[in-house]
Amino acid sequence: MSTLAIATAKEVFDLLRDDLSAIEREFSNDAVSSVAAITDISDYLREGGGKRIRPSLLLLSAKAQGYSGHGMIRLGSVVEMIHTATLVHDDIIDAADTRRGRPSANTTWGNAKCVLAGDWLYMQAFRVALDERNFKVLDLLIGLTQQMVEGELLQMEKLGHSIIEEEYNDLIYRKTACLFEVSMRLGSELAGATEEVEEQMGEYGHSLGMAFQIVDDVLDLTATEEVLGKPVASDLREGKATLAVIHSLENGTDADRKAIEMVLTDQNFSRVTHAEIVSILTRNGSVDHAMGVAMRYAETARGALSVLPESEFKRALLWVPDFVLAREK
Repeated sequence: MSTLAIATAKEVFDLLRDDLSAIEREFSNDAVSSVAAITDISDYLREGGGKRIRPSLLLLSAKAQGYSGHGMIRLGSVVEMIHTATLVHDDIIDAADTRRGRPSANTTWGNAKCVLAGDWLYMQAFRVALDERNFKVLDLLIGLTQQMVEGELLQMEKLGHSIIEEEYNDLIYRKTACLFEVSMRLGSELAGATEEVEEQMGEYGHSLGMAFQIVDDVLDLTATEEVLGKPVASDLREGKATLAVIHSLENGTDADRKAIEMVLTDQNFSRVTHAEIVSILTRNGSVDHAMGVAMRYAETARGALSVLPESEFKRALLWVPDFVLAREK
């Protein structure tokens, strides 16, 4: 990441530091249960860190529209609880051993306890959101959760199979972009924005989330295990075809397609190596294609902010797509 990007990241963090700390405290308090295992699992996941990009988007959306009340702290904790619940369930579904360079929760507590802890976090998120006394907020959160669960089920049905770009876009919207979109919309709802402005904020979140997941999928193929904090090419090993892979399936030679389909079917690199797959993707310009699509989504996100008045919070939102594109993990 460039020096300029690092400097800007620090500026954005400084802008949100106190509010993010407040969200962290709120999350810690909200995730306490009378059952010790739930509290322990929640604490372990919360302490695992992460970029807190979703609550940051909610804060920036609310503040850019003139809101400064406690609701953004409460709902910031809610979106992070929902995100954390999805990570617990993802790791169980994917039989993952690591998450952000640490053992995944299910390797310590087992699948059964982690499923229930994830369920509890979802329900607790809704309980906390109820304090807003706002049916639109609950409607957004319930719709979001349904989309994410449907996305996981759809992805499971597609494992080991090649898919087309349209199916991929639907999957990553449900898995990732939907939560980015709802985070931005919640900021609008708190600020009492017009429907037009909320739509634009939703468009920003949607496009940013699509770019974020495409970059994530490219990094899964091209970064090192040390940088990722998990095994490389996890998606291919799990039988998931991501955008660069789909591009090579559609534009490569018969031999390219056969090699990729072999890995998707086998869900391992025993017959075709990871290096061979990367070579195929590079030769077909598939990684460049995927990054080009991510850049177009980033540009769409920036364009959606034209409805906002000038402020330091709008400037931060304009910068976030650059951060997403320049990510290294």
